[in-house]
Amino acid sequence: MPVVCPGIHASARKSIRSRTALGRRLFGVTLLSAVSLLIMPAAQAAIAGGRPIRILVGAPAGGTTDTLARTIAQEISQTLDQPVVVENRPGAGGNIAADMVAKSAPDGTTLLMSFTSHTINASLYKKLPFDPIQDFTPITLVATVPSVLVATPKLPANNIPELIRLAKAEPGKLNFGIGSVGSSVHLAGDMFKMMTGTYIVNIPYKGTTPAITDLLAGQVDLMFASTLNVAQHVKAGKLKVLGVTSPTPLPQFPGAQPIGATVKGFESNAWFGLFGPANLPPDITQTLYQAARHGLETPSVRKRLENDGAQPSAMPPEAFATFLKQDVKRWATVVKYSGAQPE
Repeated sequence: MPVVCPGIHASARKSIRSRTALGRRLFGVTLLSAVSLLIMPAAQAAIAGGRPIRILVGAPAGGTTDTLARTIAQEISQTLDQPVVVENRPGAGGNIAADMVAKSAPDGTTLLMSFTSHTINASLYKKLPFDPIQDFTPITLVATVPSVLVATPKLPANNIPELIRLAKAEPGKLNFGIGSVGSSVHLAGDMFKMMTGTYIVNIPYKGTTPAITDLLAGQVDLMFASTLNVAQHVKAGKLKVLGVTSPTPLPQFPGAQPIGATVKGFESNAWFGLFGPANLPPDITQTLYQAARHGLETPSVRKRLENDGAQPSAMPPEAFATFLKQDVKRWATVVKYSGAQPE
């Protein structure tokens, strides 16, 4: 039986029970509100008074970096209810855009969408006007994208073993189109040549789009390219896939085997990430990260990226910072071995 204090009148006891129940309900509402605040995508307060946010891209329009930047820009704009524009500033392997962001005010209005070259350039260039690690605030790793080795349909090779035999039979006759010197797809080509003992000429372009244009026209033979950039051309039969750089086959390219199945140990993936200048306040960093994360976790966005072969990441700022330091060391070894030089 319940214990009741005999000194309390029945009506008082009823009032106490009523207030206790009300308190429990109010506590439940308060707790629910607190939880809701924790799972909300991003603080709705506009950054820098709602001024437009610029995302600089160190590559021409139409490439993977540009595509991902525009996807993230739209999601951040919708989440923060603030204008976000993408500006393409190609050149010097992404260093022009990076330098502009490194020297910008740390108020969240000038950001950088960069790619694997950000860490490759740390060893590729003898001198940079900025430090790839110290002069930036990592916000999030947006996505990783495996590459594919594509060729013109007329190339008399349909897979990696046939390509190696062809390249060794006619050294220097075949060529690689390179969308950006020092990029992960450039070094993937050099890695392929080093690991197979083949000689294939590199033909550099000022951007992925013009390189693919010449590949489609038959002006170049081969190209390592992001899945995002060539999937539509492969589907249309305008290009053929000889192999993929991921350790396992990619579902959107049925029949194409990993290059590593023939060239043991070969693997290469590109990454794409969002940065701010150094000393970006933690609250602004978190607001931008949460807005980007919310967009990347939206089912429609995830499906679109995954269908194109990209793996959305939304890596938190602290983990992204650790990843970048490790990536600088990893690429330094590859750059030294390949002897790659910037234009």
